[in-house]
Amino acid sequence: MAKPIKLRRRGQAGTLYIVRGVPVRYRPVEARKEVWICLDTDSKILGDAKAPQVWENTVAGWQAKLDGNTEDAEKAFEAAQRLAKARGYSWLTAHQVAKLPREELLERVEAVTKVNGAPDKLEAAALLGGAATPPITVSRALELYWDYAAEKTRGMSDDQVRRWKNPRMKAINNFIDVVGNKAIAEITRDHMLDFRDWWNKRIEKEAMSPGSANKDIGFIESTLRLVEEKKRLGIVFPFGKLTFKEDDDDDHKRPSFSEKWIAEKLLAVGALDGLNAEARAVIHVMVNTGARPSEIVGLLPDHIHLDHNVPHIEIKAEGKKTKNKPSRRVIPLVGISLEALRKFPNGFPTYRFKDKISDTIGKFLRENGLLETEEHTLYGLRHSFEDRMLRAKVDERIRRDLMGHSLGGRQRYGEGGSLEHASELLEAIAY
Repeated sequence: MAKPIKLRRRGQAGTLYIVRGVPVRYRPVEARKEVWICLDTDSKILGDAKAPQVWENTVAGWQAKLDGNTEDAEKAFEAAQRLAKARGYSWLTAHQVAKLPREELLERVEAVTKVNGAPDKLEAAALLGGAATPPITVSRALELYWDYAAEKTRGMSDDQVRRWKNPRMKAINNFIDVVGNKAIAEITRDHMLDFRDWWNKRIEKEAMSPGSANKDIGFIESTLRLVEEKKRLGIVFPFGKLTFKEDDDDDHKRPSFSEKWIAEKLLAVGALDGLNAEARAVIHVMVNTGARPSEIVGLLPDHIHLDHNVPHIEIKAEGKKTKNKPSRRVIPLVGISLEALRKFPNGFPTYRFKDKISDTIGKFLRENGLLETEEHTLYGLRHSFEDRMLRAKVDERIRRDLMGHSLGGRQRYGEGGSLEHASELLEAIAY
């Protein structure tokens, strides 16, 4: 049970004060054994209402001082920010404090507690921005980023988190290899231009995609900006105009398989016999649903509805995170896709939530001459499904709903085409 807060009056005006002993743990940062804290009121009712918050802020200030009395630069900096807040001030760097109007600047100076006639060093650092910016390196920034960006991975499976982290780690490692593991406050425009030049050479000599370079640059910017924001470091990063122009025709777009190739090569008798049964079924499901490989292997048993009057699958965020909101959808099962899931009514546990299916199937198709061109990948089946719907003049709203695409900025109204109608349309183009 919390100890009641004792209030006393002082002086003719009868102003109320909190009178309380200083807890032993805070004696290293508070020389007084008993403190009188002014509540700026003579009203007992108002004083009783204000006292708990004032006392809480006082204790928070002592705790921040205690935490700031350390050689750990990061902890000391965070403690200075908390101390400023506990004293009722927003954290500002020394440069920002110097730009304050004269009255606000003097108010901060006068608010610094005096100890034996001298300003309290920790309070001065907190209220006047004197706390040194901690030398957070690029690699340390990435460690902090994982915690600060945790909300971005909410709902993801372990494998999705791993795949979300990997390109960010690659980008940071690339940056460190080029400019070194510098303190982020020391990163200059030249460092960023050096990194861009390094990528420019890779694009030219290794036929790398400008998009790959832009992703690296984007990951570095987003990582450092979030750490700066959360830490309130006051750093202005030298970003801007670093990305490369990507070709409008996108040479790296994955082409769709032709209907002839699907029928005579991929679905030819015995063509997929060397592939394990689950992976073979994933291909068959993909042919008539256009679902992404990760969506198919992520299906849980209760996402597969074979006994419904219209057999279908549900793509939903359960056990994993969907790519975006439109990706959550219902797709009718027809033709070989329906046959495949009747063989695997509980889904594909070998590949569920694991980043293996595309590599496994891609390697098999490549080694067995089942890719229509060198540019083709497994994803070509998804594009082929969309092309077949387009040629069959399936309504755009239904196509987008089945593919899990947005409506191009338009609001989704109604339920779109019924499951029965969508099933009839797909039956007409099914294998």
